[in-house]
Amino acid sequence: MKRPVGAEKKRVKRSSGSSSTAARDSGSDAPPRKGVKKDVFQLFAEKVRDHKGLESRWAVMEQARVEYFRGKDFVSFVKNHPECKEILEEDKDLDTEDIANVLLEKNLLVRCDRVTKTLRPGKKKLSTWPAHLQIFRDDQAFSETDAFFAWTFEKRHPLWQTLLSFFWPVLTLAICLFPVYPHRCKLIVLYSCAGILLMILSLLFVRAVAFGAMWILLGKRVWFFPNILAEEATLKELFRFWPKKDEEEPPKWTSRLFYTVVAVVVVMLLRRHAPDEAARARYQRRMSNIIDDVLEWSPKLALSGLMENQPPVNITETANNSSDAPGPDHTEEADLVDGEEEAEDWTNSDIKT
Repeated sequence: MKRPVGAEKKRVKRSSGSSSTAARDSGSDAPPRKGVKKDVFQLFAEKVRDHKGLESRWAVMEQARVEYFRGKDFVSFVKNHPECKEILEEDKDLDTEDIANVLLEKNLLVRCDRVTKTLRPGKKKLSTWPAHLQIFRDDQAFSETDAFFAWTFEKRHPLWQTLLSFFWPVLTLAICLFPVYPHRCKLIVLYSCAGILLMILSLLFVRAVAFGAMWILLGKRVWFFPNILAEEATLKELFRFWPKKDEEEPPKWTSRLFYTVVAVVVVMLLRRHAPDEAARARYQRRMSNIIDDVLEWSPKLALSGLMENQPPVNITETANNSSDAPGPDHTEEADLVDGEEEAEDWTNSDIKT
């Protein structure tokens, strides 16, 4: 009967030892939990930055491009998307201001301020999204009123951007190898690029004409496709058709009249000095010849043409010609003999006369 008792004691010791090791393990796991808590705000910041509900822009701050947002937009975003706070786990009940202050403490955000704080001529208020920012020096705390906040961490790139980074070298190599393409491929590339370029130029021309007409007739500044030339716009914002609201003062009637006269004069000069049919046909022929030269060029034809233009060289004939050529002494003697013969001819002619 004593054996089972000893066995039970051993089991109790083993169980107590295992419980103590488990306690030590749990104690050792305590610091990583704090690390996970720090990563929670990092994940929250990444999720908010990737979300399309938070309106943001790009600007230049301290000679670097940063993505920033306004404080009031962040408050409305958290209010309209409470599901984003679920990632904070234990801290999901914090207020929006407290969450933003934690992000500022962890250097995930930095408060910014506009560089230009004076109104430009003809403006009623400051720009809603300034293009140049500076770090706010007074206090790095969250605020809704005229406060801007920039992300300080590097944004994770999606898979398509990674694949595109590998595609650019291939595209560059393909452009360099354009002269050796087959003729049909050259035609496809040429007319595709010409069509895209013509479409872009036509869009910009129609956009400018519409703006000029509405500015002269109605005194309104209306830009269709307002973000078509913006560098920091996303692909969705780039092709937005409807223009923004005009916040500037209407132009004076004198300036509208002046630009109307300028536009009429330019149109009349263009019509008066337009090229005739013969000149247009000549320009078209030149351009078609240039395009044909580019399309029909090939390495084989170029090399064969160079070889055909070079005359054949005979080594033996060149050697013989070089050996038969008179040296400097022979040439001097020949010149002396010719001079003496001429002098004798002159004297003979004088005696006869």
